[in-house]
Amino acid sequence: MSVPPTVAKHALVAPLDLGGDGLRVVVKDCIDIAGYATRCGSRAFDDAVPADRHAEVVQALLDAGCRITGKTNMHELAYGMTGVNEAYGTPVNPRWPDRIPGGSSSGSAVAVAAGICDFGVGTDTGGSVRQPAICCGVYGIKPTYGRISRKGLSPAASSLDCVGAFARDMDMLIAAMQAMDPSFAPVTLTTAPRLARIKAELDDEVGQALVYALMEGAPEVDYVTLPSLEAAFAAGMTVIGAETVAAFGHLLDEGAPLGADIRARLTASRAITPDQLAQAEAVRAAFTAEVDAVLATAEALITPALPMVPPTLTEAQDPKTVLPLTRFLRPFNLSGHPAIVIPSRRPSDGLPVGLQLVGRKYDDARLCAIAKWLAESLPAFKEKDAV
Repeated sequence: MSVPPTVAKHALVAPLDLGGDGLRVVVKDCIDIAGYATRCGSRAFDDAVPADRHAEVVQALLDAGCRITGKTNMHELAYGMTGVNEAYGTPVNPRWPDRIPGGSSSGSAVAVAAGICDFGVGTDTGGSVRQPAICCGVYGIKPTYGRISRKGLSPAASSLDCVGAFARDMDMLIAAMQAMDPSFAPVTLTTAPRLARIKAELDDEVGQALVYALMEGAPEVDYVTLPSLEAAFAAGMTVIGAETVAAFGHLLDEGAPLGADIRARLTASRAITPDQLAQAEAVRAAFTAEVDAVLATAEALITPALPMVPPTLTEAQDPKTVLPLTRFLRPFNLSGHPAIVIPSRRPSDGLPVGLQLVGRKYDDARLCAIAKWLAESLPAFKEKDAV
């Protein structure tokens, strides 16, 4: 489905024209670009001084010959899942304008879906690339934690956050990985991959769409269990809360202009205790071991991307509607495994659904090859929906 670029309202906070004549790229506004302020989607940083050097990932993009065409809007402080931004406007989901664009990398997802760039760069701390990718009907990757440098990102310290990318098909997502990470070398599968999948509780129509697609294209995939999956989701919430308030809690004390949702979340996160954080770290260790055990025999683990279709902007005003959206995504920030989401549509009404593939740490290239194979093998995922 072709989408006119004018639909990408509020996707960019600044148009740019930097670099070579290669692939057109947009970059999330929590990533430093020399000469431009990094505002993190917040009025609190309206007076921020321009960055004096590029983030390392930006320099890698320029070294690869990419042309950076814009800084993209985001959920304020990268601390939200709707993509709604009171300060700079909410990027309009190009394909489903009444629904959330997803957060926090909303602007990058919207720009890619609208076709105003070849790929977009975002960050993913709890699903912040993968969730907006499905909301906007594009592909998204969270690489292995630490694989791509975070130097020049805000917040500077995070045990969860990864630089990731959006694209309209797997070939471009692979090209994005090559541009962001010079050590990334694409691989080609010579045999069908060994896959495993988890059983999951989903909205009926979402579950039926995904299960039928897998039964048709990959009927031999075995079910596995991850006993700590739910605990890992909760632990991820604890860790992101503690780390975000450590980075930005001072804005509360300074009376900085913050959106109501961000102020409430930061305030609540101040109540996280050292014991709660220690418990979350224990869950991290247990869950990571569970995922590694599954991936010792399977090359990739399949989960749903989202447990439901993305809510409308009106529905998303209720936090209870939004919180479950990262149920299957956030745990793999805690464990640090690479993950890719593959978009599809619910047959009954065409609303966005999708699958997540989780791979072995630092085996990102093979995970990309598996995702490409799956997208090309399953009829439900063959539509590229390119602009």
